[in-house]
Amino acid sequence: MKIAVIGTGSVGRTLTDGFRRIGHDVVIGTRDVAETRGRAEWADEAALVPFAEAGDGADLVVNATGGNVSADALAHVDLDGKVLLDVANPLDFSNGFPPTLTVKDTDSLAEQLQRAFPTARVVKSLNTVNAAVMVEPAKLPGESTMFLAGDDAEARALVRGLLTDLGWADVVEFPSLDAARGLEMWLPLWVRLMGNLGTADFNLKLVR
Repeated sequence: MKIAVIGTGSVGRTLTDGFRRIGHDVVIGTRDVAETRGRAEWADEAALVPFAEAGDGADLVVNATGGNVSADALAHVDLDGKVLLDVANPLDFSNGFPPTLTVKDTDSLAEQLQRAFPTARVVKSLNTVNAAVMVEPAKLPGESTMFLAGDDAEARALVRGLLTDLGWADVVEFPSLDAARGLEMWLPLWVRLMGNLGTADFNLKLVR
C-alpha cells in the first residue's frame, strides 16, 4: 500500500518508520523539503515531497500534523476520494501545560476535517497513544485496546487492516465519525496520567 504521511514531527517520523517496517511504500509530505532535509532525522530521507505531491497515487493519507495546523496543511494535499487517517489531537498550549482542547463535546477535529474535505473519507484512530506505541503495541505488557471511528465502512476496513499489521489485536470500531469526540477527549486524562506515571508508554485495556 502507498501511504502518504503528512507531518514531519516525531509522530510523522515514527509512523514512517513503522509503516515501512511492515512493508508499505511511504512518502512524507512537508511544507518545505529543503528545510526539512536540514534536520538531522530527515537528512537522508529521499521520500520527502511537497504537500502538493504527497497525495499523488496514495491509497491512504495520514494526518500526523499538529491539530491546530491540520486543516491548513491538508488543504494542499490531494484528498479526493482518499482515506484520511487522522491521528492528530486538537490540543491548545496557549495557556501552557497541561493543554486544553480547541474542540470537544459537540464536535471533533476529525469531523472538522471531514467537513473541510468532504470528498475524503476520514477515519480517526491511533490518537489515544503515543507514537512509539502506535506502531509497536507490543512495547506494552499484555494486550491493550485501540479504537477507530469513521462513517465509511471501506475506509474503516482499510485502517483496521493497517492496525492489524502493526500488531493491534484488540480493536474497537465505531461506525460513525462523531465517536472521534470521545477519542479526542481522552487526551486531557492521558496527559495527566503521563505526568503521574513518568512515561508516555501506556494504554487502556477495555475489559468486557
